[in-house]
Amino acid sequence: MTYYTCEATLEAMLSCIYDAWISRKGHQNICLLLEPISQYTMFDEYIHVDADLNKVSKVMDAVNMKISPQFYSALVYTSMAYEEDTLDNIYRCMILGFAYGPQALNMVQYKDIMRNQIIRKRLGREVNHFQEFLRFHQVDGDVYVAHFEPKSRIVVALGPVFEDRMPSEHWVIIDDVHREAVIHPKDQHFYLQKLNDDEFERLLETEKINDEFTTLWKTFFDSVAIEERKNEKCQRNLYPIWTRKHAVELAPDSIKNKHFYRKHGENAYYGQD
Repeated sequence: MTYYTCEATLEAMLSCIYDAWISRKGHQNICLLLEPISQYTMFDEYIHVDADLNKVSKVMDAVNMKISPQFYSALVYTSMAYEEDTLDNIYRCMILGFAYGPQALNMVQYKDIMRNQIIRKRLGREVNHFQEFLRFHQVDGDVYVAHFEPKSRIVVALGPVFEDRMPSEHWVIIDDVHREAVIHPKDQHFYLQKLNDDEFERLLETEKINDEFTTLWKTFFDSVAIEERKNEKCQRNLYPIWTRKHAVELAPDSIKNKHFYRKHGENAYYGQD
């Protein structure tokens, strides 16, 4: 088996798909993996592929013209997912797309298409969660900054949502896991920015600011809560624990949650499903 590996960026993934496709090794003898590789096998071949804009352009043109732009958009959406088999699944779906056309993504009799729908459904839930659960801090009077820690690289999917909600505000949404940010200047379009170590460390300081809106939101959350109607199981279904790390109303100093943190520790919410 030959494994083609690359970084988890769209450009690198499309370049990896290009190299695997033109290798002529046979689709059944190829597997595509995202780096880092958790465990190497002894007798298999591993080929690292770097991003190449020329290869990216060729894959984009081939899928858009020979299958459909909608098919390409669906695969780009899938590429944001964190699942280990995401890249290989995109490759297998492209094989079916070139064979059957744009309707291939609806052919659930194929296991690769079924798997693709499962990935996209899970990814959609994650995007929807953070559309509702992001919490902004006001910085320097007129800039709003939000931190979050998603499983997938979904920060760019949140850009259009908040551009529509807050078109006349300066705001930044920061993915602390993948160190990416969408930046929206007032009355302009947002753009994606990779963060270096220095930029990331400086932006982390923005979350320590306790602005008046954060205080107001905490007070409101504590005031409207009805202890007798508290239902933690229902809350976990609607507000998954792993999404709560940067929710100011559930921080350790929130009145209604002090007892939880005293019992389970300050990291009780973090990283759980």
